[in-house]
Amino acid sequence: MKWRGRGGGGLIEDRRGAGGLSGGGFPLPMGKAGGGGIGLIILLVIYLLVGGLPGGGGGLGVDPGTGALPQAPAPTEAELKKAPADDPAKFVDFVAGDVDATWKKIFASSGKSYEQPIIVLYDNGGVSTACGNAPSTVGPFYCPNDRKVYLDIAFMNELQQRLGAQGDFAQAYIVAHEIGHHVQNQLGVMEDVNLAQQEDPEGANNLSVRLELQADCLAGIWAHSALQQADLLETGDLEEALNAAAAVGDDRIQKQSGGQVNSDTFTHGSGEQRVKWFKAGFQSGDPTACDTFKGDV
Repeated sequence: MKWRGRGGGGLIEDRRGAGGLSGGGFPLPMGKAGGGGIGLIILLVIYLLVGGLPGGGGGLGVDPGTGALPQAPAPTEAELKKAPADDPAKFVDFVAGDVDATWKKIFASSGKSYEQPIIVLYDNGGVSTACGNAPSTVGPFYCPNDRKVYLDIAFMNELQQRLGAQGDFAQAYIVAHEIGHHVQNQLGVMEDVNLAQQEDPEGANNLSVRLELQADCLAGIWAHSALQQADLLETGDLEEALNAAAAVGDDRIQKQSGGQVNSDTFTHGSGEQRVKWFKAGFQSGDPTACDTFKGDV
C-alpha cells in the first residue's frame, strides 16, 4: 500500500509502555454466538435502513463489572487525534481512518451516522478492557462494551510471521475486520446474535462463524473502496489480504497446532470460507453481499 504521506484519520489511544496486566490476563468473557430463532437471515442492508431487528441495538450484553480491571483514564479528543510518531502506529492510524471514512459514506447513504471506534494500541503482555482482561496472546479483538478495537502490534507481526500471512495489506485486512465488528455492533447484529446464542447454545459455533465471516466480508467492502483510490493499492496487495484470510482460518490454525481439523469446533470459519466472504465484499463493494446468516456459508 502507498500509504505514506496520506495522513491518518483514526482515533488512536496509545497505551504502549503503560504496563501490562499485573496479575496476568484471562480470555475475554465475550460468550459464544449462538443460533436460530430470531430472524437473523435479514440482509445487512436492512439493519442500515431500519436500525436492526426488534430488541437489537448493540453490544453482546457482557457485564463490564465482571472481571475487568479499572479502566485507563479516558483519553482526551486531542490525544485521540494526535498523529502517532512511529511507523507501525502511523500505518494503523491511516488504515483505521480510511476504513472509517468508507463506513461514514455507507451509513450516510442510508441516513445514519457512523461512530468511529477508538483503536487501542498496547503491549507488555495484556490490556484491560470493558469486556475483561486480555493477554496479548488473544490477538487483535473488538470489545463491544467500550466500542474499542485492541491491537498489540508486536504480537500481530509475530502472528503473521508464524502463519505466513505477511505484507502491509495483510495487516490492513486485520484492522478492517475488527472495525467490521464495530459496524456489526452499531447496527445491532452482535446483540441479535447474542440473543440467539442464549436461545440455542448448541448452535453457538455456527453463528459465531457466520458473524466472523460477515466481518471478513465487511473488510472486503473497505478493500473495494481502497481500490477506487488513485495510487493507493499496489500489485500483490489483494493477494496479501487473501493469504491472511486463509491463514487465520480455523482449519489452518488447528493443523498448525498439531490437532485434527474439526469443523464442529470452528468459531471463525475455514480459510476457504474466509477468503470467499472477503472476496464477496471486495468484488461487490455492497453490504447486501454480506448476508452470511442465510443459507450455507
